Amino acid sequence: MSEPASTRETRAGACELKFLIDRETGMQIRAWARTRLPADAHGTGPFGDEYGVSSLYFDTARRDVFYGRGSFGRSKYRVRRYGASDLVFLERKLRKPRLLHKRRTLTDLGSLDRLTADPIAEWDGEWFHRRLVVRRLQPMCALAYTRVARVSDRAGGAIRLTVDDHIRACSVDALTFDATPDVPVLVDKMVVEVKFRDQLPGLFRELIETFSLTPTRSSKYRLGMIALGHVPSPDSVEAAIAEPSARAPLT
Repeated sequence: MSEPASTRETRAGACELKFLIDRETGMQIRAWARTRLPADAHGTGPFGDEYGVSSLYFDTARRDVFYGRGSFGRSKYRVRRYGASDLVFLERKLRKPRLLHKRRTLTDLGSLDRLTADPIAEWDGEWFHRRLVVRRLQPMCALAYTRVARVSDRAGGAIRLTVDDHIRACSVDALTFDATPDVPVLVDKMVVEVKFRDQLPGLFRELIETFSLTPTRSSKYRLGMIALGHVPSPDSVEAAIAEPSARAPLT
């Protein structure tokens, strides 16, 4: 992998729309996207656009991230692994209106043991470790799913479309990917996400109109926690997928 050890990215005007859809519509959207956008360079499979995603998510004992209390509602900390790679990313996503700041550090699986000891300055992942300690974050759940990704670089900025399927979860209390997520999170449904800068591209407007899509504020982490019974189950799917810090209607 040619990824740098650590990267920081700040995107002004960063926008994303998510859609919770039935499986039949999801399969149609995958076929539609494959005729209009190039495959992700890291993809595999018959179309060169598929890969597995596994993530360990962190929260406090009071579930502050889940409930979006204070600053916990603006950031998420996770360890992400692609496929069966021996490398993982330590990630923080910090979101403010029209601004996304993402920081990630590439490390090997064996280095995750360092997150259970005292922070050490000479390690690239020290920044991530210190934030876990200060915010009292601990491993809470693991999610795994299959992703199809199509991307394109355009004059107005890169655009990206992903379709996530077979989303599963399991409880974790340690920094390991040994546990197998086997609890279904969304049965017979997929999650479609589009990312872009500033203005909705015409291609994504076509997507929304063609398949009569309605954007929603969705969180796989929240859905996973609910599926595992770690929090009370909401009365509706809409309540389950709503991000507590982003419930304002989309404009």
